[in-house]
Amino acid sequence: MKLTVAGTGYVGLVAGVCFAEKGHKVVCVDVDEKKVEMMRNGISPIYETDLEELMKRNYKAGRLDFTTDYEKAYKGADAIFIGVGTPEMPDGSANLEYIATVSRQIAESVEHDCLVVVKSTVPVGTNDKVEQFIKDSLVKNVKVEVASNPEFLAQGQAVKDTLEAKRIVIGTESKYAEDMLKKIYKPFNLPIVSVSRRSAEMIKYASNDFLALKISYMNDIANLCELVGANIEDVAEGMSYDPRIGASFLHAGIGYGGSCFPKDTKALKYLAKQNGYRLKTVEAAVDVNAEQKVRLIKKAKERMITFRNLKIAILGLTFKAGTDDLREAPSLNNISELLKMGANKIYAYDPIGIDNYKKVYPNEITYVTTPEKALLDANICFIFTEWKEIKEIKPETFKKLMKTPLVYDGRNLYNLIEMKEKGIEYYSIGR
Repeated sequence: MKLTVAGTGYVGLVAGVCFAEKGHKVVCVDVDEKKVEMMRNGISPIYETDLEELMKRNYKAGRLDFTTDYEKAYKGADAIFIGVGTPEMPDGSANLEYIATVSRQIAESVEHDCLVVVKSTVPVGTNDKVEQFIKDSLVKNVKVEVASNPEFLAQGQAVKDTLEAKRIVIGTESKYAEDMLKKIYKPFNLPIVSVSRRSAEMIKYASNDFLALKISYMNDIANLCELVGANIEDVAEGMSYDPRIGASFLHAGIGYGGSCFPKDTKALKYLAKQNGYRLKTVEAAVDVNAEQKVRLIKKAKERMITFRNLKIAILGLTFKAGTDDLREAPSLNNISELLKMGANKIYAYDPIGIDNYKKVYPNEITYVTTPEKALLDANICFIFTEWKEIKEIKPETFKKLMKTPLVYDGRNLYNLIEMKEKGIEYYSIGR
């Protein structure tokens, strides 16, 4: 089928590439000409495992193209997927301006009946508004229906999560829209959950917020473990055998980040408030996460008299391994605090995220190409991301390279006993 995807971020580009991989003819639309040219030259604007390779292959095969010419891209499409951003507003609500812009462009461009599919995460009821907005703005006498098809991607494995999804959720209000989406997803050979549009929109928020709740709950328990002398990893293992709980998202750390959980918890909280209801569980998850992000720096402040003129090693900048995304990354909160407290010798390592970090801190930080360069003669080390390159550092390396082997680990990467035996003063979460 001829598919057009609006937006080439994590949602749009991954969807477009994966649709092409499954045999559809796909055009991805973006307003940035430089970005479009970059993608045509085989360079992905975002880092995701296998994404660039699949992008190159499908572009070369003629199944995938990139353009800024939205009129041409929209007018001949069988279905148009909207995958643009819905950034968080100061009050926690979702900014729908990009959705509105694309909707207007679609209404002014389509020349035959088509299905518009919203993949972007939007508040419940948005698809109804999008459909009405497009119908109100149509230039030609064509039939346009809107469906919801939320994504469930973990950044760092977004391609795998699309091609091997646990389920495809589609929200439709007609047999035509349902059949179209089932036809589009037939080559994926995956379970399809077909519900109403509003239910599909809610499934997205409810799923993400439940996982955020689980993370915040484990971090809360981890903090209590420290006070009572229990080990959160032992507790998590004991919990994981209960099928009602499951083994995923039981890993304690310094809080969740990224483009989904922080934004979606606040958006659902806002939606509830707008409807005269309080989601107390979600509110608690948001509060716990905000405090958890700076837990390491609070521990370090209790230990240190000053951070000025001390070499501080930072290992990991992105919010998680496998992505170059910095949105809501705990490193941002902690480095901001360090700078406020006079830290002036921060040396940071990350295998992927440095270029993006330079946009935030171009001069305040010294960026290095290996963990060892960050650790050399360091007085203190903070670990914020669980990259493989950081996990593989041997405990003795900290002892050998650092001026004072003082390590604050926000990802619980190392064994407590081994670190102690190697002479390292080691602080982690919940242990």
